[in-house]
Amino acid sequence: MRVSEMVQSGDWKGEKHVPVVEAPQSVKAGEPFDVTVSVGKEIPHPNTTEHHIRWIRLYFKPQGSKFAYDMGYFEFNAHGEAAGGPNTGPAYTEPCAVARLKITEPGELMAVSYCNIHGLWESSVSVAIA
Repeated sequence: MRVSEMVQSGDWKGEKHVPVVEAPQSVKAGEPFDVTVSVGKEIPHPNTTEHHIRWIRLYFKPQGSKFAYDMGYFEFNAHGEAAGGPNTGPAYTEPCAVARLKITEPGELMAVSYCNIHGLWESSVSVAIA
């Protein structure tokens, strides 16, 4: 089996596990811009000890390129765990992160997220150069 066979996708507006990539549709070459990646934007994802998003990874694949560039890895480590038991802890991390990027070519921003119960999920958006 290949890893690609385990990655699921869908519309983030109807599936709570799909990562959301928010970025401008067009940017100026070489100028910084912010990209927000999150899970649970439209339908909240549980953030409990038993069921949570562990990480999101962001890639950029230039148009026409065979390979993608790893742009960032964001871990979410607190899910209410505590010595007192599941979901009794004082701290929770929400699966949301912002990365500031610069690109010089148009392409696709791709995000992959990992749910500790439901596995790998992906989505992408295109970014043009103005």
